[in-house]
Amino acid sequence: MADTTAPHTALLAALTTEHFVQQSAISATISEMASRTTIYIMSLSSALVATGFVAQSPEFLQPFLLAVLPSLFLLGSFTVLRLIDIAAENMQAHIGIARIRAYYRTLGEDAAFQFSKEFGRWPENDAEPSLRAGPLLAHLTTAATMIAFVNAIVAAAGVTLLALYVGSALAPALCLGAGTTTGLMILFYWYQRLRTKGMVRLAKAYGPEKSVL
Repeated sequence: MADTTAPHTALLAALTTEHFVQQSAISATISEMASRTTIYIMSLSSALVATGFVAQSPEFLQPFLLAVLPSLFLLGSFTVLRLIDIAAENMQAHIGIARIRAYYRTLGEDAAFQFSKEFGRWPENDAEPSLRAGPLLAHLTTAATMIAFVNAIVAAAGVTLLALYVGSALAPALCLGAGTTTGLMILFYWYQRLRTKGMVRLAKAYGPEKSVL
């Protein structure tokens, strides 16, 4: 009679290792998210301080802003795109952990209780704290949304100053800046929801139990 203990033990050890790897990946994504957010905010703060010094020499202010504002906007755009990618990688790791936990539940009655869906995170448990107020608020409170909003303000400032430079009145220039912010945030929110829905479809296709999704 073939001994099935060794393959079962090897599989369990492999799953435990993979569980640790996925959890480490989640920690790494959170760390990278904080680092990239800090880099952008520090760059923006430094640029604002430098603008204050340059403002003492009006002849240098305009060339300085023409160089700094587009650079900040590009840096912010790259940061936002990467933050969304990081969030997708985080969700992918949670999908992997959910699949492993589903196997753990088959190890016995005690394991079924300890690793039950009710004690798990997304995609096992729909009652994740970040989703309790609804997906709209959940997407509006992410780190990517925070940076996207600040970056949209930077873009709005540049557009407003450009409009004033070409001879526009203050009110139309401000309206143009507000429209820029609104348009960029709508575009960002649409892209973030698109990426999130892609990960939800992945969870439904390859998740541990389709009924929980």
